[in-house]
Amino acid sequence: MANHALLREVTLTLPMVADMEITASKTATAMAEHMGLGADQTDEVRMAVVEACINSFEHSHAEDSRVYLTFAITGDEQHEKLEITVRDNGRGFKTSEVEEPKIEEKLKAERKRGWGLKIIRGLMDEVDIESDAEGTTITMVKYRRAGRGK
Repeated sequence: MANHALLREVTLTLPMVADMEITASKTATAMAEHMGLGADQTDEVRMAVVEACINSFEHSHAEDSRVYLTFAITGDEQHEKLEITVRDNGRGFKTSEVEEPKIEEKLKAERKRGWGLKIIRGLMDEVDIESDAEGTTITMVKYRRAGRGK
């Protein structure tokens, strides 16, 4: 994901405890609204951030029990984007081994979870996932659509 001029940035370090994803979602909403994203785009950003945080909380098993988020508005007045990074220092996973959820099976299954990465990819314009034994970083981008904003 190409770097552009950094216009605004907010960083958060959240403990992995119940409902902390709400703090992240409020920050995502504030940043999206600040750059002039429409209501639908703002909701998409917010939901993607919640999913990324919950995935980290549930699957990372990070010894420090923290998730690190960066919300950056980059670009220029004509081409702004919101880039959100969600990082943990957990055990990581092989992205190639994550199975695509099958709706027919999930509807019958006792455990309905397992949609997080698919949801994130569907909501954001760009998604990059880097994961290894040192942790996982999910970078998500949402572009401001033409006709929106300032």
